[in-house]
Amino acid sequence: MNLIEPILADAALVTTLRRDIHAHPELCFEEVRTADLIAKALGDWGIPIHRGLGKTGVVGIVKNGSSSRAVGLRADIDALPMTEHNHFPHRSQHHGKMHACGHDGHTAMLLAAAKHLAKHRNFDGTVYLIFQPAEEGGGGAHAMMKDGLFEKFPMEAIFGAHNWPGMAVGQFALRSGPVFASSNEFRITIRGKGAHAAMPNNGIDPVPVACQMVQAFQTIVTRNKRPLDTAVISVTMIHAGEATNVIPDSCELQGTVRTFTTEVLDLVEQRMQTIAEATCAAFETRCEFAFKRNYPPTINHSAETEFARALLGEVVGPENVLDFEPTMGAEDFSFYLQQKPGCYFLIGNGDGAHREGGHGLGPCMLHNPSYDFNDELIPLGATAWVRLAERWLGTAR
Repeated sequence: MNLIEPILADAALVTTLRRDIHAHPELCFEEVRTADLIAKALGDWGIPIHRGLGKTGVVGIVKNGSSSRAVGLRADIDALPMTEHNHFPHRSQHHGKMHACGHDGHTAMLLAAAKHLAKHRNFDGTVYLIFQPAEEGGGGAHAMMKDGLFEKFPMEAIFGAHNWPGMAVGQFALRSGPVFASSNEFRITIRGKGAHAAMPNNGIDPVPVACQMVQAFQTIVTRNKRPLDTAVISVTMIHAGEATNVIPDSCELQGTVRTFTTEVLDLVEQRMQTIAEATCAAFETRCEFAFKRNYPPTINHSAETEFARALLGEVVGPENVLDFEPTMGAEDFSFYLQQKPGCYFLIGNGDGAHREGGHGLGPCMLHNPSYDFNDELIPLGATAWVRLAERWLGTAR
């Protein structure tokens, strides 16, 4: 690996910052302490900052030369509402909150890059360092854009990265086109008529209606969309009743829908509503159907993806830049890519062997209570960010 020596020399300092953030996790739009830490570090390194976009977002501005060209680098900063099972010294100090997705590490990698960029400035133009809140369900990317991110900080392209457990340290993965799916939620309430469970003929039972509906939804995947298109419909919650001898008067279904294209999502939503309403009508119940679109699919742009592929290959060798198999998970970096060209890529987090004694049982996977970011990635990720910014702003396009 072709790592930058001054970044390696700063690794211990930035690791300390990362573990401080890990020990003090904050949920979406509550990242006040985290934003303060980021702002102080950037300020100490002489980097001007702008605060308040997306409520708790921080943007660092590193300029050099006379060019008006600019590129954006993004790290997410929020934690998850879950309890950590690890017991090492930097474990979460806030019960029910945990950095189980590595956003503390993403922040650290970008901070390490910021320090080097500010000191050496081997580029002509502007690097915008975007520390974004509320990726975990809050749509912080959309919130920052709504507050004028791209108007206040005009950039040609934007890049982001996520650590990936199970992929070796020293490897990256990316591809053009869809890489993460859209994230959508539905809530369906079936209104029937309650009755004694021993006399079901006196009521209208919503539970069998729900069962029919759940099964019928899967025909959308197998019989309505094209076989080559991708969609997942998961009913993850069914709520009904309060007593074993009472037929409830309502039943509620909730779940998620994932697709890689808006066209397939339109089809799924329309068919789900038709099936829900028609099934309820067939059983003489009433239907309340709600469908919420959260994150759009994350679709990498071809030119920026190939630019990143070549650049990352220079850092770790082309053989260590893999083709990323798309996942049905979601990522709000998608909002940026709807307005700006860019690429979202993965950096290997290893197999979990990096965790110190005191880690919880179970694998070091994302959203797992035994997860911890691999600090070995900090100089690698920072090197990648620096080289990407230098190459983008150092070459006429």
